[in-house]
Amino acid sequence: MDTKRFLTASLGLGWLPLAPGSWGSLGPTAVFAAMGYFALPEPATLAAMGVLFVVASVGTVLLSPHTIAVTGQNDPDEVVLDEVAGQPLCFMTMPLWPAAVFTPMGMLAVAGAGFFFFRLFDTLKPWPCNKLEELPKGWGILADDLVAGIYAAIVLVVAIRWYVVS
Repeated sequence: MDTKRFLTASLGLGWLPLAPGSWGSLGPTAVFAAMGYFALPEPATLAAMGVLFVVASVGTVLLSPHTIAVTGQNDPDEVVLDEVAGQPLCFMTMPLWPAAVFTPMGMLAVAGAGFFFFRLFDTLKPWPCNKLEELPKGWGILADDLVAGIYAAIVLVVAIRWYVVS
């Protein structure tokens, strides 16, 4: 087994059929949803999202060049470790959310909305996501997902505040 490819495919999730990026985003979303549903303390949830962000970011930059070389593609579909890095960014906005969101069902709703917004921006690749893909090797694979995560974070906070206030 090619360990570097297995890791960049997020333990094989990137090899699943249909929308591998969505499978990669599902891991961090499931961790967040479970931690929120079971009301784990906010610092623990933030720490888990932070660890996923850092480990997946470093892994994407260090390991993706191998997968690029093996596949001959600049941004192989199987590399979804970048989604594992970008997806947690929208959930790391927890300190900005109103207290009314912190119920089991509220956290599941936020997990679903965060997943949707991240996948939307990761798929549409609005500026500068589309330009950042041109960075070399693992940096280009990672950078567009981090910006998509930031865009998703902004929209998620606005949506939560709008929903709770209305």
